[in-house]
Amino acid sequence: MVRLSKKVEYGLIAIRHIAAHAGNDIVTAKEISDKYGIPYDLLAKVLQRLSKANLIVSHQGVRGGYSLALDPRTVHISTIIHAIEGTAPVIARCLADGPASCEVFDACTIKSPLTKVQANIEQAFGTMTLAEIV
Repeated sequence: MVRLSKKVEYGLIAIRHIAAHAGNDIVTAKEISDKYGIPYDLLAKVLQRLSKANLIVSHQGVRGGYSLALDPRTVHISTIIHAIEGTAPVIARCLADGPASCEVFDACTIKSPLTKVQANIEQAFGTMTLAEIV
């Protein structure tokens, strides 16, 4: 089963929360951390990555926090995942690390079907938008 990292899960929760409040308020990391029980320090790092990728805007000052930088209909889930992790989730080690990472690569009978499954997963994340999860 494909598993998203905690960083990606927290990032998706956070950006969904920010998008749900778009146009109303600036959302603080503390607010998100408290509401969803996400460790503040890890959340702050994830929000920093989303900000560096220009998906959210960081507002400084007493009334600082985060707001969405783009229309949620134009932000694909794969873009969010890449901003946080740098890569897409991969279902098999050989697909992530190459043939040398697998002792049975040459005799493997499932690498071709898994490659198709991987492509479908990437296609799903690449077409689903933030608006669809808000």
